[in-house]
Amino acid sequence: MNAQTHDPTTLHRAEEFPAQSQDAPGLAEEMTPTPDHGEDSYKGHGRLLGRRALITGGDSGIGRAVAIAFAREGADVAFTHLPEEHADAAVTEHEVRDAGRTAVAMEGDLRDEQFAERIVDQAVGELGGLDILVLNAARQGDRSSVHDVTADELRHTFETNLFSQIATVRAALPHLNPGASVILTTSIQAFDPSPGLLDYAMTKAAQVAFVRAMANDWGSLGVRVNGVAPGPIWTPLIPSTGWDDEKVSSFGQDTPLGRAGQPAELAGAYVYLASEEATYVSGTIIGVTGGRHL
Repeated sequence: MNAQTHDPTTLHRAEEFPAQSQDAPGLAEEMTPTPDHGEDSYKGHGRLLGRRALITGGDSGIGRAVAIAFAREGADVAFTHLPEEHADAAVTEHEVRDAGRTAVAMEGDLRDEQFAERIVDQAVGELGGLDILVLNAARQGDRSSVHDVTADELRHTFETNLFSQIATVRAALPHLNPGASVILTTSIQAFDPSPGLLDYAMTKAAQVAFVRAMANDWGSLGVRVNGVAPGPIWTPLIPSTGWDDEKVSSFGQDTPLGRAGQPAELAGAYVYLASEEATYVSGTIIGVTGGRHL
């Protein structure tokens, strides 16, 4: 019997999304349709058994999908979320525990450098160590032109998407033993930036440099550093970006596969990079883009 395969152009929603908007940071439970984080589809195979993972921005979207996948692969999971995302965080926490693993939800704003550092100590304390660090939390907003990028908005984006990651990495390194894996969520925007996402794209390009520099620096320590570059993925970031109805409705239809991706479709890339199957992979960016080129 042949293994079942799926047509990637029709596996998930190919038609337009309903017009919708939210205030940032956005909630998965208020989206139509609700994103697929792998709640019903992801099957684990023990590839991360006994590992301890910390994920920033694990309440919804890509972060929740990774948390679910890691837990079903056998890892205990600590994750961060903003106070406004408490409802979504409770769902992630439930999913991790339902997989039989320890879940630690940490509420706070990563722009607070002390919080960005403290999450490492809390994760290590409650999980007993740290083997996987996923730097995923991010924000983006629509800009009509460069004149629309105020100093406050620029600071907010850079502090969330980049400064916080440096603080967390700095705190994590003393706890990462040989074999540990650090994974950043960058973006296709790092390689093919949209003018309306200027400041977001700038931070994502910086993250690519961050991955390559850290991989070079930490290779001798046995710590691997890689990135995943999503294309258009249906997460709370999308209705809370500030786009008009037409842009939300047609989101992702400009890809070769003709549709937006779902968070669950990225989980496997993170599992691979965190697993023993990727012991010779470092300094790499894996694109999950629906066919768009990095």
